[in-house]
Amino acid sequence: MARYGMLINTKKCIGCYTCLVACHRQNNLLPTENFIRFEERETGTYPNVGVENIPLQCMHCEDAPCAAVCPTGATYIGPGGVVAVEEGRCIGCKYCMAACPYQVRVVNESTGTVDKCRFCTVTATDGTKTCSCVEACLTGARTFGDLDDPESDVSKAIVELNAKPIAGDLTKAKIFYVR
Repeated sequence: MARYGMLINTKKCIGCYTCLVACHRQNNLLPTENFIRFEERETGTYPNVGVENIPLQCMHCEDAPCAAVCPTGATYIGPGGVVAVEEGRCIGCKYCMAACPYQVRVVNESTGTVDKCRFCTVTATDGTKTCSCVEACLTGARTFGDLDDPESDVSKAIVELNAKPIAGDLTKAKIFYVR
């Protein structure tokens, strides 16, 4: 079975929010719900300054703190290592929100349940599995695939670009960044 992960190259990200729009459409999110959050950081020194756009979303951690604290088991690690939420079991206690070191969980205002990025797998034009945010990215800043397949695009890119999880080994995140 695949162990899904993603690479986000912040050097290519232009902050256009196309990934966010694709995520909203794929997941039928309310305007107030965002599975992807952007942070901007100033880089360089005057007069050579720039802005780094850092998209943050669920890191699909191997030792997910959100799943560990969920009293009902609504948050769990499913097939492919994807951290998932079973909406019908969520009681809206927000323990998962407090436990997430990345602060990427969101409350669905209409249901009171807590949700997050689902690594929605869609079939790309070449027949491979990908996510709507990856498929929509205008600059190719995102790559999705099987982390256990050394021949997958994501595995090759992680090695080639020396990508690392944004917080090191804090949670064994499956999203890798080039910064």
